[in-house]
Amino acid sequence: MQPLIDFILDNSRHAHWIVLGAILCAGFNLPVSIDLILIFTSVLAATLIPEHAFSLYLSLLIGTYFSAWIAYGMGRFLLKKFLKYRFFSKILHRDRLQKIYEFYDKHGFLTLLFGRFIPFGVRNCIFITAGMSRAPFGTFALRDLVACPLWVTTCFAIFFSIGQNYHLLMQKMKIINIAIFVAFSVTLIGCVWYKKRKKKQAL
Repeated sequence: MQPLIDFILDNSRHAHWIVLGAILCAGFNLPVSIDLILIFTSVLAATLIPEHAFSLYLSLLIGTYFSAWIAYGMGRFLLKKFLKYRFFSKILHRDRLQKIYEFYDKHGFLTLLFGRFIPFGVRNCIFITAGMSRAPFGTFALRDLVACPLWVTTCFAIFFSIGQNYHLLMQKMKIINIAIFVAFSVTLIGCVWYKKRKKKQAL
């Protein structure tokens, strides 16, 4: 990820195209984190190149939406062929796929909506599974047309705001660390006291 970040910084005028291309590559399950790209792009738009904020937002929105189409297509047209091999058929059993399809068919929109907010590659698994289970593409695309903008807009707004106020956050970091330490200490003491009390009651 670091070379990609450096490349974006060195070519800030074309950053939106670089971001778009990187996100589309992630749809093919290449080792590119959409979550890190979204966070970095949002902060970049708030700090170093605010004049390109809207184009960066659009690149995130368009890229993440069509990236899901790529993952869906892989699941529908490519990964299904791997089920002919014993290794993959054990991992992705046909009965299991049928259950996933039934769950997606029943809770499709909620699956996409909540799946969009789950990081670390989980959402790509949902898109691929939707394709493998042959969920109707039109329905998938329409549902994600709501889920994707909601996710991108929410995350972009949050990290854009963080980027604008990072100096303030750094000043407050000491207080936040102390608060976390105090909360952890109180929780630890509470757990020890509760266990001792339970032992005394047992006696």
